[in-house]
Amino acid sequence: MSDSREQILGRVRNATQSLPKPQSRPVYSPELPVSKNGKALYGTTDIVSDFARNWKATSGRWAENWKNLAFSLQSTSPKLGYCAPEFAEPLKAVWPEAPIETEFDREKVDEYAFGITPAWGAIAETGTLILTDKTTPARLAALAPWVHVAVVRERMIFPTLPAAVAAFPDDPSIIMVTGPSKTADIEGILIEGVHGPGVQLAMVI
Repeated sequence: MSDSREQILGRVRNATQSLPKPQSRPVYSPELPVSKNGKALYGTTDIVSDFARNWKATSGRWAENWKNLAFSLQSTSPKLGYCAPEFAEPLKAVWPEAPIETEFDREKVDEYAFGITPAWGAIAETGTLILTDKTTPARLAALAPWVHVAVVRERMIFPTLPAAVAAFPDDPSIIMVTGPSKTADIEGILIEGVHGPGVQLAMVI
């Protein structure tokens, strides 16, 4: 963590110490109404396929395995990319010449064509990825490059939004990502990639 960021967060912590403690997260009952997708997911036996289907419906892209991911990234002829250290070995196994760095350099933020980071979890109901500060410490690597690849463990895919919220970790920042960044003007013209990655890939391991 940079000194300036720590100074800012330290001031925020000091200023909020005297405030009442935040309320506990609400406990959601599984009996609460959820979407049609969510209702169908209770008791599902193929949660990965359910997540993949809904993720693709949000314009998210899917990688079946490391070889498939490497092919997708190679097709853009990237000059440089970031890869979280825990994923460098399996990526290099299928793409030995992968132009990656395992330490995110803020001075090169405009040079990274892609970023591969872990996701804390996912929600099958909505096709959503969940990123946290502790799981994805190189947060800029998930937000700045045009292509972001989120790697999520199968056991961390939750069937519904209430199930995911109930399991949220104690983390200072939790972000839910449903497909690539999107925005539309008053004429309803949808543009992707304005406020974040234009291409969002997900892979389950």
